[in-house]
Amino acid sequence: MDLGIRGRRAAVAAGTAGLGRACAAALVAEGADVTICGSDAGRAEAAAAELGADWVVADLRDPEAAAGFVGEVEARHGGLDVLVVNGPGPGPGRVADTALADYQAALDRSLLAVVGMCLAAVPGMRARGWGRVVAITSLGVRQPYPNLALSNTARAGATGFLRTLAREVAGDGVTVNSVLPGLHDTDRVRSVYADPDARAAALAGVPAGRLGDPAECAALVAFLCGQGAGFVTGAAIPVDGGAYQALL
Repeated sequence: MDLGIRGRRAAVAAGTAGLGRACAAALVAEGADVTICGSDAGRAEAAAAELGADWVVADLRDPEAAAGFVGEVEARHGGLDVLVVNGPGPGPGRVADTALADYQAALDRSLLAVVGMCLAAVPGMRARGWGRVVAITSLGVRQPYPNLALSNTARAGATGFLRTLAREVAGDGVTVNSVLPGLHDTDRVRSVYADPDARAAALAGVPAGRLGDPAECAALVAFLCGQGAGFVTGAAIPVDGGAYQALL
């Protein structure tokens, strides 16, 4: 399926591993000119070489650095058409065990970094009359995960921002959507559920009975970045093997 984005300029945040790397690979396969970022120069350069992409060093825990990543891509490539918002999630913990200061750090990386990237990318998209923003958040924004208080809180705020932005820019040819991954076979999931009993309990809530392949999530992200998804905006779509249980 040709998604109609050959030659489009795309930025994929945190594209050196996991879901971000899978998304970068999917967009490269569609012929997009992709730039990834990572916090480690060696890893970013190596991943970009394997993907056939450009690379930038950016620490996405810092909202200013996240916005700077987008600005650097625009400066190098003369603009940006597609932005895949992604980043390192906050660590695990229960509300009772989490200090107030930890919430600020979580908001920086999982809310304000999202805002910063969008504020940097969207004006140019609006001016050109075409753009795609797809944010990778978490199923926890609809169905909060136990022991992930920081992620549940910060990513819910990001979802509110993205839905608000989508309405404001829909008339300018720019779509804004989010993808809500459930449990995928990534380093983060393996870290959060390092205990075999905890992982088994988590998987018991996934009707598909397995972890998702990052490429499966990336396929949806790529579609939302495509020409044919121009009437899809403001959506928050679970990719979770059937784990989400509510009707809406």
